Amino acid sequence: MLALLGLATIVVLLSAIMTNRMSPLVALIAVPIVAALAGGFGFETSKFIIAGIRSIAPTAGMFVFAIIFFGVVTDAGMMDPIIDRILRLVGTRPARITVGTTLLALLIHLDGSGAVCFLITIPAMLPLYDRLGMDKRILALCVSMAAGVNFLPWTGPMIRSAAALKVPVTDIFNPLIAVQGVGLLFIFTVAFLLGKREERRLGLSSSPLAAGEARSVGAMGVDGGVAAGPAPRVLTPEQIRIRRPKLFWVNLILTLSIMAVMIEGAVDPVVMFMVGTVLALMINYPDVKMQKDRVDAHAKAALMMASILLAAGVFTGIMSGTKMLSAMAQSAVAFVPPDMAQHVPFALGILSMPLSLLFDPDSYYFGMMPVIAEVYKTLGGDPIQIAQASVLGQMTVGFPVSPLTPATFLVVGLCGIGLGEHQKFSIPYLFAASVVMTIAAAVLGVIPF
Repeated sequence: MLALLGLATIVVLLSAIMTNRMSPLVALIAVPIVAALAGGFGFETSKFIIAGIRSIAPTAGMFVFAIIFFGVVTDAGMMDPIIDRILRLVGTRPARITVGTTLLALLIHLDGSGAVCFLITIPAMLPLYDRLGMDKRILALCVSMAAGVNFLPWTGPMIRSAAALKVPVTDIFNPLIAVQGVGLLFIFTVAFLLGKREERRLGLSSSPLAAGEARSVGAMGVDGGVAAGPAPRVLTPEQIRIRRPKLFWVNLILTLSIMAVMIEGAVDPVVMFMVGTVLALMINYPDVKMQKDRVDAHAKAALMMASILLAAGVFTGIMSGTKMLSAMAQSAVAFVPPDMAQHVPFALGILSMPLSLLFDPDSYYFGMMPVIAEVYKTLGGDPIQIAQASVLGQMTVGFPVSPLTPATFLVVGLCGIGLGEHQKFSIPYLFAASVVMTIAAAVLGVIPF
């Protein structure tokens, strides 16, 4: 009975979210409450909800303060010299441009926001692609690969997976650091090779004379006017007002220190980002009104994700407290041959990127993944390996091509290409990145083969 009720709850949740009949926030709260009441749990449901929210609270807190912290140091201009330096270094050789594009997107995505990454990187690099006649699909791919492989502890998929399993996010992330390194090596290699291919296509790599022509092309606009290198970024008066260029090194050291201590595990991530946010505000904006303004500027994004996470706490709390999750797992175990159990994480890792085309992040991480993890746990496996396999592709390298995420349409809109051509060109490379990281995770012993 409980297994059927749990299955019905999952199906209704997925249907409500994927058909846009309910927002994820509403569905994650309303659907499990109705299911619990229908199952006869009555007022005991509130205890399950509180237990679920209590387990989610540290993760939600970390995400809120991570958004505010990175927003504050970015407002202060910490990324400006880095961006400008990369733009100067790429020159007009396509191979440098593609690698520089990937590096720039990787650094911008440190705040965990794909939309911000695309909004800054693509406009900065697009004029150079246009000037040289480079394929803009490569620009879309490079920023997509960088944002996808850069799954950090405060990014959406990592946060959701930790929240769904009620485990510290570092337990999932830290074993994947070397795997992520392999993924980064892969995407930079792809970017370089695509850049070299563009050089050959444009006839810019056959001789020193051709190289000189490349510099000439880069120095001329499409109408023959002089336009050396990438177009300079223009800050708005408001951005200039809140910039603190003299505090660049202070902000950089503060950021690196927080990330190092957090990844090392000496202090809980939520504590590090809370302390970091306080220090960033006091150092860059001693004036109380400016501190309030900076927090207000990033509060909407922080509140939106925090509310989803707390709603997820309601869902996971009810599913666990009512034993619906364990009942579903017990029923599903009968359909999994015992000798195949150890292969579940590896198979999931291979399928994780294509699953981004079928499930939005909330549906997968809060609806599907907990069931798979519980089944795997019943078979004797570690549920964290299911989370690790999932983040190797599901809404990480998969999100910039998924029609279920607004960021995909942002990429194609900013690059001026069609969704179909972006997907056709990028999906093979993004899928390959997911497969490479899955194999690396197996070889390094993070997940079993």
